[in-house]
Amino acid sequence: MTEAAASDIPPYRYTAALAGEIEQRWQDTWAREGTFHAPNPTGPLADPTHPRSGAEKLYVLDMFPYPSGAGLHVGHPLGYIGTDCFARYQRMAGRNVLHAMGFDAFGLPAEQYAVQTGTHPRTTTEANIERYKAQLSRLGLAHDDRRSVATIDTDFYRWTQWIFLQVFNSWYDPQAGRARPVAELVAEYAAGTRPTPDGRPWAELTAAEQRAAVDDQRLAYVSQAPVNWCPGLGTVLANEEVTADGRSERGNFPVFKRNLKQWMMRITAYADRLVDDLDTLDWPEPIKLMQRNWIGRSTGAHIDFATDREPIRVFTTRPDTIFGATYMVLAPEHELVDALVPAAWPAGTKDAWTGGHASPRAAVEAYRKAAAAKTDVERQADAKEKTGVFVGAYATNPVTDAQIPIFIADYVLAGYGTGAIMAVPAQDERDWAFAEAFDLPIVRTVQPADGFDGKAYTGDGPAINSAAPDRGLDLDGLGVADAKAAIIAWLEANGHGTGATTYRLRDWLFSRQRYWGEPFPIVYDEHGTAIALPESMLPVELPEVADFAPKTFDPDDADSNPETPLSRRRDWVEVELDLGDGPKRYTRETNVMPQWAGSCWYELRYLDPTNTDRFVDPANEAYWMGPRGEGDCGGTDLYVGGAEHAVLHLLYARFWHKVLYDLGHVSSFEPFRKLFNQGYIQAYAYRDSRGTPVPAEEVVERDGRYFHGEAEVRREYGKMGKSLKNVVTPDEMCATYGADTFRVYEMSMGPLEVSRPWETRAVVGSYRFLQRVWRTVVDETTGALRVTDDPADEATRRLLHKVIDGVRADMEAIRFNTAIAKLIELTNGLTRLAATPREVAEPLVLMLAPFAPHVAEELWQRLGHPGSLAYADFPVADPALLVAETVTYPVQVNGKVKGRIEVPADAAEETVRAAALEAVAGVLAGKEPRKVIVVKGRMVSVVA
Repeated sequence: MTEAAASDIPPYRYTAALAGEIEQRWQDTWAREGTFHAPNPTGPLADPTHPRSGAEKLYVLDMFPYPSGAGLHVGHPLGYIGTDCFARYQRMAGRNVLHAMGFDAFGLPAEQYAVQTGTHPRTTTEANIERYKAQLSRLGLAHDDRRSVATIDTDFYRWTQWIFLQVFNSWYDPQAGRARPVAELVAEYAAGTRPTPDGRPWAELTAAEQRAAVDDQRLAYVSQAPVNWCPGLGTVLANEEVTADGRSERGNFPVFKRNLKQWMMRITAYADRLVDDLDTLDWPEPIKLMQRNWIGRSTGAHIDFATDREPIRVFTTRPDTIFGATYMVLAPEHELVDALVPAAWPAGTKDAWTGGHASPRAAVEAYRKAAAAKTDVERQADAKEKTGVFVGAYATNPVTDAQIPIFIADYVLAGYGTGAIMAVPAQDERDWAFAEAFDLPIVRTVQPADGFDGKAYTGDGPAINSAAPDRGLDLDGLGVADAKAAIIAWLEANGHGTGATTYRLRDWLFSRQRYWGEPFPIVYDEHGTAIALPESMLPVELPEVADFAPKTFDPDDADSNPETPLSRRRDWVEVELDLGDGPKRYTRETNVMPQWAGSCWYELRYLDPTNTDRFVDPANEAYWMGPRGEGDCGGTDLYVGGAEHAVLHLLYARFWHKVLYDLGHVSSFEPFRKLFNQGYIQAYAYRDSRGTPVPAEEVVERDGRYFHGEAEVRREYGKMGKSLKNVVTPDEMCATYGADTFRVYEMSMGPLEVSRPWETRAVVGSYRFLQRVWRTVVDETTGALRVTDDPADEATRRLLHKVIDGVRADMEAIRFNTAIAKLIELTNGLTRLAATPREVAEPLVLMLAPFAPHVAEELWQRLGHPGSLAYADFPVADPALLVAETVTYPVQVNGKVKGRIEVPADAAEETVRAAALEAVAGVLAGKEPRKVIVVKGRMVSVVA
């Protein structure tokens, strides 16, 4: 801008420079005065003099960020600004609002950077946290900074380790339906009130047997089991961290199955509660559905198929189709396969069943090797050709006595169900494809709908071909529900099976072969027994290491093991401790916890972050998160974050919280009462002729085409991020327009829950709105107030109270874009006035405050108020002024508006009709209308 142009700007105009000065000054004031400190009922953060002490509480929570080195782009703070607007409004509405921000700071990115550069992950992470704090502070977010936590802080992860010990020292009592301390289990075993696993008296068990009996019940336990091994990340992954195509969610590396010794969490014990308690939550239905599907509760039956060896047990949700089970399929890894395989192929074995091998053993070994090279997703792909081999043995169908062949096939997985299926090809498309490939019988047991001419019929219908009169079993003609009940009763009566409920959910794999995570508070004795450290030895801090990289093994070598970074610090791993029976040598656990550990409970630490005696004081927890009444689940009042956390974080956090609830540590049985998913910021991205993204800010438009330099590029639309090089930072926006303008723009772009396009050029609209608000109060030339104490005219007063009523409703319902639209309407209505009535200016400033807090504070002060407006009362509409005195009716003639009339709001229909006919008398030209329709309060329609 030229000097001449700059000199044309009135000295008191609201500009980016003035906005920046105002914003910095008010942010300093808020920090100095602790404006947004929320008082606790008890402890160091209690404050009986606080203006909201003893008021109704409101706990607003954001999904806290991982502090990446790239910092924030304009998409990241969308939810944070939304919760800030909501929290600011609620403070002004009289509530004691807790709103804090922390950092989910353990994790792979910092460690991978450390491996590449040698920089300690703590150094990188703490620098990133400081950058995030500065960026968030620049936006004027009203957080209680005393409550900020980071999961890497030792005084935080001390309590993460303590919670792990609560889980480790607990077991799930199915009779009580809750977790209980392991000590109570031991007491019941010793007293004989609970039988031991093998029925022997507790005193007759050796110490090792007693320990094994207890360890088999713990909610945290060590397991040697197939896990998801990701060589590219050098660690194992939970099922939830593996994508649908069998790759790591982070980094997109291939994932393989390997048998490793790992810590597990018995989340499956809580499967029913995790499903049923969803009904108590105010969450988006799609998120609830995703959790229900992931847990995958299914009802059906376990059925035993006899063999020459042990019976094969299957689980099926359709036991009514058992008459159509013409073969069985086991997962290649199934434990019974080796016992079933004979030395030679039995007589009558079809060539298609052998895989071209001379013996069953050779066929099974070759097939197992091929299956091991595939991911679970590849094995289950519906489109792939069905493969398998006959194991050389038969099973007996319990309802027909038919001998049915047993195959192994990779579309059956060892980790799902029992790892075995009864194949009913007539009612399952995959089974039909397999039966066709291997020339196996197909028997329909469900009558297809009329007109059906396909292969497998997967719909409902009456049972057919499902009778064995000599066995007292006849399902023919029964519907699915009745047929299922009948066959389950028969199976149970005849010892062939039982009704059952199964789950897709598997126990949570909790170990990571990394460095940058919480150490386990576990040591092992000379027998390899896991021993919990006492609380007095917490925290177990991460030692310094020279090499942050885990040593990965060859994915083709199933016998090799990963080497973790901690395992190389032998002076830390091998330790002498006195755990109550004298000094002894122990070995520390060298895996670390997953990143999810800290995020499972951080909302509780915000409540009482300075407490060194407890992870949270019960009185503070009950105040902020306790149930509101009978049947209420408790938890945070509003939790805002992305829908991408539907399963991982939310499921894990619910599980930990329920364990803490069972043990009496918290009063709420759910951590997050209300969940709100904000949308994403999307932006244009550009690719060159190679398909490579180019920096969006360097692209220019010419004649509807886009160019990077002289090369034409293709425009596309996608989520803002580094990968597409279409990032816009909030720093840029704050420098160009001010933080308040940026806040107003993000909140006015559309509903908060809907993804929306970023358009930098459109930000100026929000900037001009704030300039108009400024001009309603401040004279741009003199800096004097443009406010009068004279009363507002009737029209302005009615507009004000209509806007107040609408804005309050919008704020309660998190409809920020429509609230801002109403404020724009009110502001535009004031521009026609020579001076703004104080009775309108002050409510306008107060209603603006949640969205543009800095300029609102400045105007509030200029209006003569000495302190912050943070706790000023939010305006309340006068009900008398919400009732319209007159109503304007458009008058249509033959469907086209030909006039308008204004009549009293309570005018009778005859009065409205007469006024309307008078208004369009010229159009009717003396003709009598055929019909006049009065729609009360809306319109008049005249048919000529």
